[in-house]
Order: sequence, then structure tokens, then C-alpha cells
Amino acid sequence: MFPSISLYYTVTVATGTSEYSGTNNYIYLTLVGERGESERTVLDNPGLDFCRGAVDDYTVKSAADLGPLILVRLEKQRYWVEDNWFCRYVKVSVPGERCSYTFPCYRWLVGDKVVVELREGTAKKISDDTLPLERSHRTTELLERQKIYRWLAWAPGIPKCIDAKSEADLPQDVRFDNEKRSDFEGSLQYALLELSLKKLAIKFGKSWNDLDDFKRIFWKLRSPIAEYTMNHWKEDSFFGYQFLNGSNPRMITRCKELPSNFPVTGDMVQSSLIPTTTLKEELKKGNIFLIDHAVMDGIPANVIRDKAQHIAAPLCLLYEHPEKGLIPIAIQLEQKPDKDTPLFLPSDPPLAWLLAKMWVRHSEFQVFQLLSHLLRTHLVVEVICVATLRQLPAVHPIYKLLAPHLRYTLEINCRGRTQLLSPDGIFKRVVSTGGDGLLILAQREYKVLTYRSLQPKFDFLDRGVTKLRDYFYRDHSLMLWDVIQNFVSGIVSLYYKSDLEVEQDSEIQAWINDVAVEGFVDVPQFGKI
Repeated sequence: MFPSISLYYTVTVATGTSEYSGTNNYIYLTLVGERGESERTVLDNPGLDFCRGAVDDYTVKSAADLGPLILVRLEKQRYWVEDNWFCRYVKVSVPGERCSYTFPCYRWLVGDKVVVELREGTAKKISDDTLPLERSHRTTELLERQKIYRWLAWAPGIPKCIDAKSEADLPQDVRFDNEKRSDFEGSLQYALLELSLKKLAIKFGKSWNDLDDFKRIFWKLRSPIAEYTMNHWKEDSFFGYQFLNGSNPRMITRCKELPSNFPVTGDMVQSSLIPTTTLKEELKKGNIFLIDHAVMDGIPANVIRDKAQHIAAPLCLLYEHPEKGLIPIAIQLEQKPDKDTPLFLPSDPPLAWLLAKMWVRHSEFQVFQLLSHLLRTHLVVEVICVATLRQLPAVHPIYKLLAPHLRYTLEINCRGRTQLLSPDGIFKRVVSTGGDGLLILAQREYKVLTYRSLQPKFDFLDRGVTKLRDYFYRDHSLMLWDVIQNFVSGIVSLYYKSDLEVEQDSEIQAWINDVAVEGFVDVPQFGKI
């Protein structure tokens, strides 16, 4: 009998770089290969181990060749006081070979006697795993995640979210790191302090006699864009430009025929058109556009300091003038035309026309914050985030593709629900649609939400704005979309050679089901193109 020859593997362990990532607890490591396991080894060099940002080498002994490595098992045990640890990765050099294995971690080890098993970093579909240990690891990882990341119906008629009352209920792995938290909370406190100073300026200053008095409470706005806006916001051309490249440029739609509830005549707007044309001709040419905030109709208004607010549901007709650009030519502030809902025109008294535009902009703010920003950005991405954590193991190529872009999603949304949208949140205190109106507005938009509308190419096509001039939001969106689509398609094509392979990936199908059925509940048309 020949004596067995022990092998010594060099193991490199990287600790996180953010504050409090290091630990003084005991860390044990075991290598798991196709042919067996190494000794359970305490990782201990002279001096301090696992300091913030440290990358340390250790030696792990094995009584025999482990063969191809499958897992690294990390264990953390309390030394004196409990001290969490953030591990970035583990690298293993095989004795006698030039190759090394990388085991990504990028997670916290929280608590005493916690065990984490890491897969080697090569992306693999479930069909690529042939060993029982590989398959069982995928299953165990997902079962554990599904216990931690649960769906919650935060309110009826909107997408589901993570089951957490506040950010404090979230697992450490999806929380802000300390630097991010300090920056976020510091910015919030600074904003609140500035707001308090503005309140004092308003309370003890002179009464507002002119719109220029707004500058007294916006003294911090000194950027070129802010200065330009302050100087040009009353102009029709700038008003129209904001629908193209402002904060909410997704609402403008080509108007092929006037809505029946918007009784604009050619004579009314002729003075806004070039002399050689008519409204009918410009409709045919595709030069007339519409902003229709019908979604705002009938939304209950908030009550702020015992004063009922007002909510408009305007229609705004715009004309692509060959010289002036996109300009408004008619405004109606409610959906039902009657004697109390007049049509406002550029030929009206200047202040009446300005006030009508202000109410359109006021409505645009509500639509932007609650529908474009909250629903179509935060809540939609949260569904993708929760489904990804629940249904895709860390070794899956689609998980690796998505994970960097989902960081902080859950905490920022939890903070939004508790600090902005709650019964005593900022929206209830200062926004016209705060309170009951907020949820009703989101529910209306959610009913008609489609996956198609979230894709820029289809969105611009469906709105008829593919040829609208100076629409830089469209141009830049399509450039970015093409870059992202090419990159993602290139990565996905490395792992899926046909649609059939996608259909046969049980994890992908579970992920799609979690998104479309669990997350976007009660929207049966969501997934249709």
C-alpha cells in the first residue's frame, strides 16, 4: 500500500470594502470537490484577519485530490461578540495546476454558526448541472431564498412587493451599505433643514407680490438648467419642449383626429398655425399632438391643512410649428366640456393662458411622480427583483446578468412606502393626489400596464412620435436600448441556442411565472407583445 499524499490548496479570501465589512469572528472553510471534501480549516494568519478590504491567503489541507471543485463551504462562529462579515469572493489555487477557481460570494454572513456554500463562478443553467450535489445546491438555495423573500399585496390593484413593513425587516444582503445609508439619510436631513429655512423665510419675509419672489425660496438652484427654466418657463415653446425632453416625456401622442370631448375648431387655433395651412391639414400631415390626462379624471383631491386641493384632468393640443417648434394651441382643464370648462387659447389674456398651462404642468407632475416614476419604475422593477431572488440561483446566467442592476431596489422601495406614500408620508402632506387619490390613480394605470409599453421602440411607435423633431429623449432612449439589447442578446445567446431551450429551462419558466402571475397579479395582458 502506498501512503496517501496530502494536498495543500492555496485559498484567497476577500473581505468587503464598505464600512463594518470586517469581522473578528472565527471563519472556517471546507473545499468540496467531485471526489470528496478537504479538512475543515480555521482561517487564521498571524495578526488580524478579515479586516475591511483585506485579501488574505490561507492554506487548506486535503488528504486526497478532490478533483474538480464544486463548492466552498464557509462557516462563521462567534469569538467574543457577534460580528457580521461581508465576503466578496474566495479563490482557490489547485496544487500542481496553473488554473484557479473563483467562488463569488458578495453577501453577509450574519449570526453565530452560520454556514454558506458557494458555487464556482461559471454561469450554468440547470441543464448544465449533472452532479446530484450541484442540483441539490440549486434547490436548497432557492428554497432558502423563497422563505426569506416573500410576496406581499401591499394594496389591491397594484403590483405585489416584498413582504417587509420597513427597510429594517429586509435581509442584510439587500440593505444599503453604511456609506449609502449615510449619504441617503444625510441628503434627506439636509433637504429637511433647507425646507425649514425656507419656511422661516416665507413666514418672516414680505408677502409675495410677484412670481420673481419664488427665487427667494429657491436660492440653491443655480445650475444652468435651473436658471434657464426660471427665465423661460412662461414661454409656449419651452412649455412644449418639456413634453419632449422634460421630466415626463412619455405622454405625448400623435393626434390623428380630435377627441369628441375636446371641441377645438380650426378657427380657434388658426392664428397659432402658419398662414398657409389649416388644422385639418396639419392633422393629416401628423403635425398635431395631444397630451391627455384622462387618467386624472375623478381622482379624489387631497386635503392639506384643512384645505381641499384641486386636481385637473386636462387635454392639451400641441402643434409642431416649422419655426417655433412644439407649441400648445389649445387647453381644456377637464375631460367633460361645458360652460364651466372653457377652452383656453394662446389668444386669451396672457395670465389666463399662463394659468391654464400651469394646471397642465400641475397634472403632469402627478402623472410623472405616481405613474411614470412610482409605478412604471420602482414598482415594476421590484417585481423583477423579488422574482429573481426567489426563482434564479446565483449560478444562473440570467441572475448574474440582472443582479448588479437590482442592488438597493428593495430598500429604496421600502423607504418610499414608509416615508413617502404612508398615511402620514410626504405625499399626503404636500401633494394634491396624496391620500386616497394616490392609490386610485396607480390602480387605473396598472390595469392598462403592458410589457410592450415598457419597451421604447414599441412605445414610440404606438404613440406615433417616431418622426417628431427635437425629441432627444426618444433618440437617446433608442440608442441606449440598442446597446443594452445587443449586449443582453449576446450574453443570452451564449447559453440558449433556441426558444425551445428557454422553454425547457424550469428555473426561467418559474421566474417568468413569478413575474407575470405573482408579481403582476390581475393584469392578464401584461406579457403580450
